[in-house]
Amino acid sequence: MHGYLGRLLRVDLSAGRVWDEPLNEAYARGFVGGSGLSVRYMYDLVGGKTDPLGPDNPLMFMAGPMVGTAMPSAGRYSVCALSPLTRLWGEANSGGFWGPELRFAGYDGVIITGAAAEPVWLSIVEGTAELRCAAELWGLDTYETQARCRTLLGQPRARVACIGEAGENLALMAAVMNDHGRAAGRTGMGAVMGAKRLKAIAVRGTGRIPVADPEGLRAVAQEITAAVEEDMAAMSLRLAGTAGYVDLGLMYGDVPIRYFQQGEWPEAAGLSGVEMVERFQKRTRACYRCPIACGRETRAPRYGAGVVDGPEYETVIALGSLMMVGDLEAVIYAGHLCNRYGLDTISTGATIALACELFERGLMTEADTDGLAIRYGDAATAHRLIGLMARREGVGALLAGGSQALAERYGVPELAVTVNRLELPMHDPRAFHGMAATYALSPRGACHMQGDMYGVDVGQGVPFDLGIVPGERFESSEEKGRTSARQQAWRSLYNALPLCQFQNPGAEQVARAVRAITGWDVDAEGLLAAGKRIATLKRLLNLKRGLTRADERLPELVTRPLAGGTEGHVPDLEALLCGAYAELGWDVATGEPLPEALAGLGA
Repeated sequence: MHGYLGRLLRVDLSAGRVWDEPLNEAYARGFVGGSGLSVRYMYDLVGGKTDPLGPDNPLMFMAGPMVGTAMPSAGRYSVCALSPLTRLWGEANSGGFWGPELRFAGYDGVIITGAAAEPVWLSIVEGTAELRCAAELWGLDTYETQARCRTLLGQPRARVACIGEAGENLALMAAVMNDHGRAAGRTGMGAVMGAKRLKAIAVRGTGRIPVADPEGLRAVAQEITAAVEEDMAAMSLRLAGTAGYVDLGLMYGDVPIRYFQQGEWPEAAGLSGVEMVERFQKRTRACYRCPIACGRETRAPRYGAGVVDGPEYETVIALGSLMMVGDLEAVIYAGHLCNRYGLDTISTGATIALACELFERGLMTEADTDGLAIRYGDAATAHRLIGLMARREGVGALLAGGSQALAERYGVPELAVTVNRLELPMHDPRAFHGMAATYALSPRGACHMQGDMYGVDVGQGVPFDLGIVPGERFESSEEKGRTSARQQAWRSLYNALPLCQFQNPGAEQVARAVRAITGWDVDAEGLLAAGKRIATLKRLLNLKRGLTRADERLPELVTRPLAGGTEGHVPDLEALLCGAYAELGWDVATGEPLPEALAGLGA
């Protein structure tokens, strides 16, 4: 199989056994890799009552055909399982170097079942896998864990994916961390690792990926890299990182403030990527074969943190303006704490911001918090809460279950800014109405990485050759819903290759790269069809888990008009959904895939 190594590593933690399994070629051809290939394997292994924190929930680390090849920005991997936060399909992905290293070590992915009686970690070196005792690793933070695994393995160049205290203590927004501060953050995959008592997976290898047409891949890779040098979006990312979007987002009203309830706040400008570069940046960081280098290494000297990974835009806003903290250095340190403990910064910041709102309304009091006042703008308390959440101590145990559980605990479920129990990212659907359909239909709950319509409507990285074109950002038509669904299908394909979503050379160039790597006879429309196929299977799994059409709604707080950049607009979700369902081949009344969509599942 060109583009694949042809084998998976299977791990049964309950039995303490590891073995190789041939990759199912039909699955790979139909669902590619990453989260797409994971859902194909997952669908047959879980049912409606499978406990996300139980031993029967499979945990999958999956690369894809582009990973580790000469394709620029193809250094990602996916972590997938049933989510303990949403109880639906869960997926997260991360950049850095871990995904390519897994492939160099001889595997396309790892499927883990069962649960160990005592903490373990997994090493994979040059095609040989071994389960090892993790007693001395349990309790270490994610940076200490990565360093210690390399030492124990005697492989200073090994790459390590691991959990911190948050995953060990089953905080439902726990992340999987790799390459220092890179995070597979969303949906609680770190809690699944913790429930399995799996502390880390260390990988090291020197193998190569078989490619069908090396010269053809080299040619398209050179074209893509050259285009990046002229691309304004890539230049902005290189200059100021993802937080460079803060200034533009404020203009559009796309920066959430005061738990999605305020349209403007002058202090938010102090959280910009330009400010970060001028005051706190040490250097830029790039993932495997990435010509963009959007990563940051910063510092927070006031807190004694000389080296901090990030923060990204989502972190800056979730731990900043969402809870009315305008002190950029304090926000950088909050992000650093999340990295060390292994917490998803979006869900963590959103849940703390909700606690601020509950406290302000008098619903949560100091009697609930052991005397701790949780107020907007209090960075020191936010820092303390992050540690409490990771350890599930005191009020942290309440917050560690996420926003929806917290709101339900205080009898106000409508205050949770979530879709299917996953906290909204830091892009407001009032600013770009196409995001409303993206959030409602995202298979893992509210997610901007399942269809970035805010990028489409500002003309960044748009695959025009697939009929995905920029439009009026306040449009809530069925046609806009169709565009949103096509973009979601395209990103489903991206998350299966997997390919970084900041690398947007155009659909035909992506298709050329796929043909060169795999030898498949596929064009851009064929790749879009694969994306729809993957989205539909994730849909079927969620229906099996109890998802209904009624669950696809926006949280009440983001249906209220705001002053500022959103100009008082709110999206018409129903019109958008009608178009999106039609595009994906799902029934408008029930949300269930129609026969033609089911027939397209093929393998």
